[in-house]
Amino acid sequence: MPNTYFCFKEFTVHQDKCSMKVCTDACIFGAWVAEKISACLLPVGSCLDIGTGTGLLSLLFAQKNSNTIIDAVEIEKNAYKQAKENFFNSKWNNRLQIFHTDVKNFVSEKKYDLVICNPPFYEKELLSNEKNKNIAKHDEGLMLKDLIAVVKKHLTKTGYFALLLPYHRIKYFEELAEENNFFLREKLLIRQTPSHNFFRGILFFGNNKETIKINELIIKNDDGNYTEAFTDLLKEYYLKL
Repeated sequence: MPNTYFCFKEFTVHQDKCSMKVCTDACIFGAWVAEKISACLLPVGSCLDIGTGTGLLSLLFAQKNSNTIIDAVEIEKNAYKQAKENFFNSKWNNRLQIFHTDVKNFVSEKKYDLVICNPPFYEKELLSNEKNKNIAKHDEGLMLKDLIAVVKKHLTKTGYFALLLPYHRIKYFEELAEENNFFLREKLLIRQTPSHNFFRGILFFGNNKETIKINELIIKNDDGNYTEAFTDLLKEYYLKL
């Protein structure tokens, strides 16, 4: 049974009410985007986290970027309650707000400088008998075409958006994004070890064409220890790094 909570250096994520638990690739995604915005001094005063689940991405981002106001949206009731508690118990609760709604119906008076999303990974195969898991893990609740429409609605003209995808869905989404005038700026491809194939990718988009930067991250060496790149990325967050 998964742990009911996950302790980071500066916050704790309780996850007993959520179908989607804290996982390594989501931590990589949150830390990578947070570092990118901070290190590149990109003007991000507001961020929208779509399908926040436990609130993990918002919390990772809030720790690194102290001037950003973050709004999170979650459709599933139990996950919404869990994220709300995790936000309230964090030291950044004055900059974190969550809305219980379908993001396709979400209404905001402002547009956002950054949109982040860890969308449903799978299509309609291998569906669970539990509806909440299907919403979290499958595209029953949010198709990638829907996601693009939501981003266009809520992103500023000079804003950015980033998402985490299974490797086999990357090409399709890159084409879909470009059809909607979003252009890939950076791509991080992730392997479990040097011997494994890529299994995840992080895509970072803007509104202008630029030379695309492509990098690779390996989580563990063949000896089972975390790589230096992984350690450098997560050391501000993981307790044992």
